[in-house]
Amino acid sequence: MKYYLIAGEASGDLHGANLMHALKKVDTDAEFRFWGGDAMQAEGGSLVKHYKERSFMGFAEVVLNISKIFKDISLCKKDIEAYQPDALIFIDNSGFNLRIAKWAKEKGFYTNYYISPQVWASRAKRVQAIKRDIDAMYVILPFVEDFYKDFDYEVNFVGHPLLDAIHKYEHLDLKTLQEEYNLDDRPIIALLPGSRKQEISKMLSVMLSVTNTFKDYQFIIAGAPSQDKEFYEPYLKKSNIHLIMNRTYDILTHAHAALVTSGTATLETALFNVPEIVCYKGNFISYHIAKRIIKLNYISLVNLIMNREVVKELIQNELDTENLTTELHKILETEQRDKMLNDYEVLERKLGGVGASLKAAKLIVANTKKKKQ
Repeated sequence: MKYYLIAGEASGDLHGANLMHALKKVDTDAEFRFWGGDAMQAEGGSLVKHYKERSFMGFAEVVLNISKIFKDISLCKKDIEAYQPDALIFIDNSGFNLRIAKWAKEKGFYTNYYISPQVWASRAKRVQAIKRDIDAMYVILPFVEDFYKDFDYEVNFVGHPLLDAIHKYEHLDLKTLQEEYNLDDRPIIALLPGSRKQEISKMLSVMLSVTNTFKDYQFIIAGAPSQDKEFYEPYLKKSNIHLIMNRTYDILTHAHAALVTSGTATLETALFNVPEIVCYKGNFISYHIAKRIIKLNYISLVNLIMNREVVKELIQNELDTENLTTELHKILETEQRDKMLNDYEVLERKLGGVGASLKAAKLIVANTKKKKQ
């Protein structure tokens, strides 16, 4: 069967690639056309547009690029109609995907959503549009299944695909990592400043402001696949700061602690059992708009899943050198570390174990075949 997938950023590309890999196991005749990135492209099929070309962060940035976004929506609709897929699979990226879904449902395409839009965080009224436009929803967080039940919408909880990605990852051993990237024997503090230029620029300077205080550690910036190495060069002025591109999981495997921009990376860090501090500082206008819309007690996936504070969140004005230094000292101490690592074990159990991608693939294939009958 023919599948058309739409992902909009690095995490969606990763999840899309794992889903495509699983779909090929379930449907040996699977053909793919997609919006995504390098990971999805490695699974085969035809890439329509790379997420690097349409990565906009926050309300202000979206407004400034609205013309380009509408051109992409028009291109996507025409491309879907030309391809005539058996199943459309939307992956997160709600602003773009929900617009396509409304059109696609009206055109009679079979619509699947893998990784729900964050309607549980804001604008819950969008659930009505989802019920109307999405034939099958596959969620990866346990509390999201409960959220949809309140709206009388049956969804499929398949577990979190990050468990699959981490379980199958073959990491470099520490000695090889040290030799390949000229590292020394000091413990590693990982810096995950995000994947978009805007958020990296906001985050990295603050993260690096603590390096003088922690000279017994070496700090490694996890370079995002969406950026060029040259973009990070201005930040590499101290001897205990290193940059490693496209090897986030290798860095986390050997990290002693981490400073992480809010997003999927907060959960990845926890699943690698690395004590972390969650950081977020956005565009002033975008942040204050979001603050009025989003009704959540936490911003990190770790705390949201556990429904309590497991990892410290430093948000907007709280994210400064003094607070970051204080909190980093805490997670380097044995008592605080042990408590966080014990909480991580509970977190992993809540996510339902490995096999999310395959569970989702089996359901998508079975439901698509039923739809075709």
